[in-house]
Amino acid sequence: MKPFVKFLSLILVASLVITSCRKEESVLIEGPQGQALLANSTVANLMQRTAMKDGSDDNIVDQANCFSLAFPFTVVVNGMELTVNSEEDLDTVEDILDEFDDDEDTIEIEFPITIVLSDFSEISINSLDEFEAYADECAGENEYDEDIECIDIAYPITVSVFDTNNELVDTITINSDQELYFFIEELDDDIIVNVQFPITLILSDGTEISVSNLDQLEDVIDEAEDDCDEDDDYDYNDDDCDNCTTEGLSDFITGCDGWYVKDLERNDMDLTDQYVGYTFSFDAEGNVTADSGTETFTGTWESSGSGNNITVSINIPDLSDFNADWMLHELEQYEDEFEVDLRMANDDELEFRSNCTP
Repeated sequence: MKPFVKFLSLILVASLVITSCRKEESVLIEGPQGQALLANSTVANLMQRTAMKDGSDDNIVDQANCFSLAFPFTVVVNGMELTVNSEEDLDTVEDILDEFDDDEDTIEIEFPITIVLSDFSEISINSLDEFEAYADECAGENEYDEDIECIDIAYPITVSVFDTNNELVDTITINSDQELYFFIEELDDDIIVNVQFPITLILSDGTEISVSNLDQLEDVIDEAEDDCDEDDDYDYNDDDCDNCTTEGLSDFITGCDGWYVKDLERNDMDLTDQYVGYTFSFDAEGNVTADSGTETFTGTWESSGSGNNITVSINIPDLSDFNADWMLHELEQYEDEFEVDLRMANDDELEFRSNCTP
């Protein structure tokens, strides 16, 4: 039994003792029944799903959304052995995979390992066959799963636990998702729980919302449940613009001339060779010029959004291969070489590079 569950069980036992041994001078503390957090209620289920362990953070290694690997573990990435002690080390794994564009990337997990399921239970895995058996039980890429990742609860939160006679048993401070998950897991009809408000909820874009009762709490979580990309895919490259802004993109792309097409793929066709010798320039007013050496083509560009959700719209009337609403995938600088990587959901790709002549 988990320590927190033991703690809650002791509280419930204590409530029986308090009830049977109550002295006349004991004070009766009433909890508002309309705001009680009840077992199996909609709001309780939403809170527990929000508190579930998210298994997608280490998909770069395990490609499994329903569990994560407990730190530390060891992997061999492109032949290089690496001990992963934290989420920051997963960035190192990605750096190794990103180092070359034309190599075949491989990741091998060294066993034994421990996996942590969505309910925070831990299982020892001793072989690849065991690992794959658990991974096969997970929902696939971007398929529905129960955990809610688009909103977080700001801790600590405090709850008051009453027995069936409405006598206060204890006041509990909950400091983490794991503690909240186990608390709700142990709720039953013999206890009454009142949540102390206000509670702060944090949306995926960092916005904080203060709620003052269970009805608001339920509404905000329910509305935010599908309001973001939960990143339940295995593309480790799709988080490379966490800190990107439209202002940063503008400074980056307008600060250099001589942009050329490193890669252009549309509808499964490689069009890169058609634009050898073309150079592109972008200005802060939203104009783009393409020079083939013999002809000049003009058009417009604009961007909107933030982070990994920045849309870059290009319209060059006489160069239709470039015209689309692209998603900004990455801005990268290798010494004096600059790169703007644009993608679309259908795997179309446009990559500009420049030696950055101001």
